[in-house]
Amino acid sequence: MPHIIQTFSAEETLSLGRQIGRLLAPGMILGLCGDLGAGKTCLVKGIAEGLGIAPETVTSPTFTLVAEHYRGRVPLYHIDLYRLEGVEGEELGYEEYLFGQGVAVVEWFPFLPNDMREVVEEYLLIAIECGAGDTRMLALTPYGKRYDRLLAQVGTIRTESHKR
Repeated sequence: MPHIIQTFSAEETLSLGRQIGRLLAPGMILGLCGDLGAGKTCLVKGIAEGLGIAPETVTSPTFTLVAEHYRGRVPLYHIDLYRLEGVEGEELGYEEYLFGQGVAVVEWFPFLPNDMREVVEEYLLIAIECGAGDTRMLALTPYGKRYDRLLAQVGTIRTESHKR
């Protein structure tokens, strides 16, 4: 069952990302999906900040495929699969990112190769849709108990900090 969160500005999307980032632990995987310009990288900047990583160091890794950030409490592996639809996972060597000591945030998660999708059993899926102006609808769907717990904490934080 997805948890729906609406943000009304880029700053609110960053804030949500910061809240999520503070709750992440090594080995966690977040899968992002949404159209170009939906705010995926904006959310990742907030996640990075929540992990103690300077948000200005985060850019869309479309042309580098993986951006590694180590200057936080947990490494962040920012993976972009936009240009890799149809490639097999073993060709990419992403296992070390998805199952390592850091947090893996995967943009264009639906493009995760089939052979990798079979082994990624637990993750948090975040689907982002654009609304009017800077409004975003984020559907957060947990797959696994640790992600259920994470979302319960995010819901508490959002309720306390977001008054609209």
